[in-house]
Amino acid sequence: MVVQIRHRETGEILLEKDVGSLEGLRLEGVKLPGANLANMNLVEVDLQNADLRGADFSGADLSRANLQGAYLDNAIFRGARLVGANLTDVIARHADFTDANMEHARCRYAKLADSDFTGADLRHSDLTLADLRCNLNNANLMQADLRSADLTGANLTGANLSHANLYDARLANAQMSRVKLEGAIGPHGQRVGWGTSQQKPKRAWWQVWG
Repeated sequence: MVVQIRHRETGEILLEKDVGSLEGLRLEGVKLPGANLANMNLVEVDLQNADLRGADFSGADLSRANLQGAYLDNAIFRGARLVGANLTDVIARHADFTDANMEHARCRYAKLADSDFTGADLRHSDLTLADLRCNLNNANLMQADLRSADLTGANLTGANLSHANLYDARLANAQMSRVKLEGAIGPHGQRVGWGTSQQKPKRAWWQVWG
C-alpha cells in the first residue's frame, strides 16, 4: 500500500511511501511545508527537525510522536492527539492547537508565541522555559510544569492551573480572569489557593505574586 502526503492547498505530492501507514516511521529532517496530514495515524512517528510549517494535522493521532526541533510555524493541530509527544525545542509560532489533547507532552524550550491553545488539554505537560505568550483561553493546565515559562501578556482566561508549578514564570500583563489555582505554586515558590477553607487574600493572587 502506498501512502501519499500531499500539499493541503495545491494537492501536489510531497512524499510517497510504500507502507501500510506512517505509524512509527522515521521521517526525521523531512521537508513537508504545507502538508496535509489531517486525521492520519502518526503514532510514534519520528519527525525530529522536520520542516512542517503550515502543515495540517487536524484530528491526527501523534501520540508519543517525536517532533523535537521541528519547524511548525502556522501549523494546524486542531483536535489532534499529542499525548506523550515530544515537542522539545519546536518552533510553532502562530500555530493552532485548539482543542488538542497534549497530556504529558514535553514542550521544553518550545517557541509558541501567538499560537492558539483554546480548550487544549495540557495536563501534566512539561512547558518549562517555553515561550507561551499566546492564547491559553480555557486550556487545562492541571499539574503542568511551567517553571521559568514566559507567559507575558498571555490570555489565561478560564484556564485551569490547579496544582501547576509556575515557579519563576513570567506573568506580566497576563489576562487572568476566572483562572483556577487550587494548590498551584506561584512564581516566587509559594503555594496558593490551597483548600476551600483557606482565607482568601485581600488582593488578587497575581498581585500577591508580584
